[in-house]
Amino acid sequence: MWPLDPSQKEVLRFAISCRVLTLVLQALFNAIIPDHHAEAFSPPRLAPSGSVDQLVEGLLGGLSHWDAEHFLFIAEHGYLYEHNFAFFPGFPLALLVGTELLRPLQGLLSLRSCLLISVALLNSLFSVLAAVALHDLGCLVLHCPRQAFYGALLFCLSPANVFLAAGYSEALFALLTFSAMGQLERGRSCTSGLLFALTTAVRSNGLVNIGFLVHSQCRGFFSSLMVLNPLRQFLKLMGSVFLSVLALGLPFALFQYYAYTQFCLPGSAHPIPKPLLQLAVDKGYRTVGTVEGKEPPWCSWSLPLIYSYIQDIYWNVGFLRYYELKQLPNFLLATPVAILVAWATWTYVTTYPWLCLTLGLQRSKNNKTLEKPDPGFLSPRVFVYLVHAAALLLFGSLCMHVQGKTFLVMGL
Repeated sequence: MWPLDPSQKEVLRFAISCRVLTLVLQALFNAIIPDHHAEAFSPPRLAPSGSVDQLVEGLLGGLSHWDAEHFLFIAEHGYLYEHNFAFFPGFPLALLVGTELLRPLQGLLSLRSCLLISVALLNSLFSVLAAVALHDLGCLVLHCPRQAFYGALLFCLSPANVFLAAGYSEALFALLTFSAMGQLERGRSCTSGLLFALTTAVRSNGLVNIGFLVHSQCRGFFSSLMVLNPLRQFLKLMGSVFLSVLALGLPFALFQYYAYTQFCLPGSAHPIPKPLLQLAVDKGYRTVGTVEGKEPPWCSWSLPLIYSYIQDIYWNVGFLRYYELKQLPNFLLATPVAILVAWATWTYVTTYPWLCLTLGLQRSKNNKTLEKPDPGFLSPRVFVYLVHAAALLLFGSLCMHVQGKTFLVMGL
């Protein structure tokens, strides 16, 4: 991807302009529009707030609402409450690295203010680089620089772009995912696997990316099937698939095990500041540290996954749970892009029925491979990305929190 060609430089300039405009607008709207008083996570501030802290809060406070409060809280205090474990550690660790770079300012600013500045700077950097990485990926997959260019611009202008600016993990996740896909398209499986594994440390849906590695490995298997020893190639395929699943699943498994040690094993309690402990009492939050006989119910599951428990109990995520009349505006907001993705899927399937039946592993009944793809959206190389988008749309429509679904669909 480096050095940048002229079109990538244009994408870079446009992405920077969009990011600066987003930061200016969030400061303006946060100042003139009162916040909605929702039952969202809002922990007390433990450190005193000075005049400089108040200035930072006034300029960047709009980046800290809703789920961003969880990430900022985790970066500042660690994982203290049970529902904090719905948010993976990759982004809070990145924020802590950012605060270390701001160490000269820590005499003037509280840790929270440093974290807010880190959010603004790091997510601006991550989202700009993600746009460039998406353009690079588009050129590799579409073989049409014009479509790749406009795709990157639309990524910068997407309504879901608000999540790339706020203190959410989407910007880092997008950068790692697009970069991993680009490395995979270049045939660099090891680098791609490492980047995909990092996505799983940032967000749980990084597990879905296993499909890209497995599909690439299967495509290589079928392309060499008629040339090399089939049994040897099959064993190699099974080994590479196992390593891919292990690499991408390991960050998720380690994080679940860490949660298990905090809530299900004796002797895991550690001191919690009184204001945060009082918040847990007032709100009914379960804190880390187990009392014998009072372990959370998920500790006794045959596969004790705190993530599944939190999504079910705290966020009410499940099949058709958000199909309610009061959510109709969110469904209407998501409908245009949902229709666009469905239409694109239908167009692709009807154009390449044999390709879809063979899961993108063969281009035609004459065993023609994908070495010389057609340019544009209808390129056979688009198949795996279209399946990814269609699967996310289907899962989001049926099971996901409807507000999250709205912006997921907008970002597809």
